[in-house]
Amino acid sequence: MHFSKEAWDVFDRIVNVLFFLAGALIAFFMLAVCWDVIARSLLGQPLRWVVEFSEYGLLFITFLGTAWVLRSEGHVSIDIALAHLNSSKRALLIAIMSLVGAVVCAFLVYWGGYVSIDHLQRGLYQATTMEVPDFPLFMIIPIGSLLLLIQFLRRMHDNLLIWKKAQSRVSK
Repeated sequence: MHFSKEAWDVFDRIVNVLFFLAGALIAFFMLAVCWDVIARSLLGQPLRWVVEFSEYGLLFITFLGTAWVLRSEGHVSIDIALAHLNSSKRALLIAIMSLVGAVVCAFLVYWGGYVSIDHLQRGLYQATTMEVPDFPLFMIIPIGSLLLLIQFLRRMHDNLLIWKKAQSRVSK
């Protein structure tokens, strides 16, 4: 995966903006839930949309922020195992794990897109109080998964370069 520095800069800016949006959603829903509690307790008028949209917000927050978290190496890893490997073996293992992550993301991109488009064509919606259409809710899954897929491939590529560099030092 050999993109120019400018292409990676654009990708990183997109990932940063989406991560900022995820943070803004967290702040918004925190305030909305607090206001809902106040409105329910003091005014006897709960905000009917808060709980439902907070649930949808969790889905969006997850898929908007996941590529940024991977880029920052913030995802869960088994550090105890990695710490006992030399840099060459660690880089190879991270590359392999990144490939597995990319395959899973490719599956989510394909099926998430397929289901989203199917629900759009059939005009399906959530059978809830707000009756939100399924398409925008489901479409965040392939979008976020595509960004995560690209980030996994980038991580795999970077670690393969580290591994190859270490291998060339050993063979000299």
